[in-house]
Amino acid sequence: MATNGTKADGQVTELNEVATINDKPKSLDVQPEKQKKELPARETWGGRFDFLLSCVGYAIGLGNVWRFPYLCGKNGGGAFLIPYFLTLIFAGMPLFLLECSLGQYTSIGGLGVWKLAPMFKGVGLAAAVLSFWLNIYYIVIISWAIYYLYNSFTTDLPWSSCNNPWNTEKCYANYSIVDTTNLTSAVMEFWERNMHQMTDGLEKPGQIRVPLAITLAIAWVLVYFCIWKGVSWTGKVVYFSATYPYFMLFILFIRGVTLPGAREGILFYITPNFEKLKESEVWLDAATQIFFSYGLGLGSLIALGSYNPFNNNVYRDSIIVCCINSCTSMFAGFVIFSIVGFMAHVTKKSIADVAASGPGLAFLAYPEAVTQLPVSPLWAILFFSMLLMLGIDSQFCTVEGFITALVDEFPRALRGRREIFIAVVCLVSYLIGLSNITQGGIYVFKLFDYYSASGMCLLFLVFFECISISWFYGVNKFYDNIQEMIGYKPCIWWKMCWVVFTPLIVGGVFLFSAVQMVPLKMGDYVFPGWGQGVGWLMAMSSMILIPGYMVYMYLGLKGTYKERLRIMLQPPTMVRRPQDKGPEQQVETNTANLGSPANPANPASPAPANPASPTDLAPVNSPSPTTPANPAPPANPPTATSPVNPATSPTTTTSPANPAATTSPPPNPVCPTELVNPPNPTSPTTNLTNAEANV
Repeated sequence: MATNGTKADGQVTELNEVATINDKPKSLDVQPEKQKKELPARETWGGRFDFLLSCVGYAIGLGNVWRFPYLCGKNGGGAFLIPYFLTLIFAGMPLFLLECSLGQYTSIGGLGVWKLAPMFKGVGLAAAVLSFWLNIYYIVIISWAIYYLYNSFTTDLPWSSCNNPWNTEKCYANYSIVDTTNLTSAVMEFWERNMHQMTDGLEKPGQIRVPLAITLAIAWVLVYFCIWKGVSWTGKVVYFSATYPYFMLFILFIRGVTLPGAREGILFYITPNFEKLKESEVWLDAATQIFFSYGLGLGSLIALGSYNPFNNNVYRDSIIVCCINSCTSMFAGFVIFSIVGFMAHVTKKSIADVAASGPGLAFLAYPEAVTQLPVSPLWAILFFSMLLMLGIDSQFCTVEGFITALVDEFPRALRGRREIFIAVVCLVSYLIGLSNITQGGIYVFKLFDYYSASGMCLLFLVFFECISISWFYGVNKFYDNIQEMIGYKPCIWWKMCWVVFTPLIVGGVFLFSAVQMVPLKMGDYVFPGWGQGVGWLMAMSSMILIPGYMVYMYLGLKGTYKERLRIMLQPPTMVRRPQDKGPEQQVETNTANLGSPANPANPASPAPANPASPTDLAPVNSPSPTTPANPAPPANPPTATSPVNPATSPTTTTSPANPAATTSPPPNPVCPTELVNPPNPTSPTTNLTNAEANV
């Protein structure tokens, strides 16, 4: 006899017995009142717009300002919007909706959500590793912005002249000079010789730059106090951090369009060159910009969605955030190219030569333009404060996603110590991040950026995230889950994207990225082989977890390989109870076995257990649905297939000689720890829906 989820000889070990302890589903006889006393309450968003603004702040970051405008100008101007919006519609928005819906339906972070598809829990682990790497190096950019912001509070900007101790004889500050072949701009010397004090390569790390160590510490303190009190506090912070950049963008736009040369810069930005669409690189740039700028695959959107009320209209909110994100990118392009056009006018160079991407735009091209404006410190303060706000809310939302995943995975250990845990994570990340702010730290930063949390590893993760829900959990089942939350099913378009279009696009971009991947360079410097090896180790540290967890689960199961694969590919169904505290109120079960057929009118009511054997649920064979048990011993029925799993679990039902000592049937392999009353062999099996099971 097997009780409490253990199997008799020859049976297959249950799914979650061999995963992690935290994966084990709660049995139906757990008392919610007891759990409420043991676990601190899980928070929810305090205001109506907290989730919306948090997603806006998270998704709209530095890439919208310094990467999208450059890609648009480089890849055919207005023509670039064609592949951009096609990728957005076919892949970006479907993945954004999928992640937010997953979080809201399960009310749990990026690790626990994979109870929906247990063999893909490696996706959640990989997302946690990716977000950890990203948290370490993304905040370094914020520390640079704080350094520039601090140096902007002066009457004369330090990068506007060549009269500083760090300047060389080759320095020039007159940007109307045509031939600058053997010269270095004052802005470039401030970047290389003042802030970084750059060495010759990765193999020469040099000393820690104390000013940058201070600004990095300030950035981490800001992040800590943005999330330390939970989402009720974070929801208030985003009202400022998510809206401030828009005021700054609007002010900079008004100033930019009034500058000479702004018209030419904007025309360069929007004029379509349809010949560019024949180049595969244009389509690849559009796809990668969508995946990276929307923050997909890091578990942060799942975490933000998990704090929503169950009936929040996540479908509407996801579409709103995606529209705001892309519109912000296009508006930022007008701001940036008005400034780029002005610099081209001043330097007498072509706009294509002046335009730059990434840190080169934020810390080189724009500071150059600022020096040519009246009251230049004011415009520098406005710009770098905007960069600070753009980066800080993306950073603390990513950290929140990492924290939520671990706190929900180990609620008893961490939920009551959340503030201490966040402080430890911030401190560890700060200490590792010091490697990015040494004199050779810019090379380490480039290594992190190229390998650890972008490129192929992120695309690899997003692909498995999409197919795990659409192919394995079931896209129709997921549609039903969304209907439970918002009251109606979205149009069939999203289903087609999740099943076909999105996996094809993500897989195609991944293969193109792998084929076109070249050894990492920074200017003329080629990274050494050992450095690239370290980069690949960082990349593989997340990618290997997805197939690795599948192998781990397979080896932990017992039975033939077919039985193991069947269990891995047929996960339990998530049944949602009314929740006040979050995921600890959830159970996993096979919905066909929740109720006792002894009382079909009340499918959620289990049959009473035999008082002589409280741990075993005895079969009931009574002609009366209201009678707990038939005192007369029933006739010995013939051998029959178990109604719990008729297709795969043939068993022999024996007549108990004494009703006080009955044999407990083995549970459904799909639902390892649920003890349910088996149906009467003479009665048809009742299939319960989620709604019926929630009684």
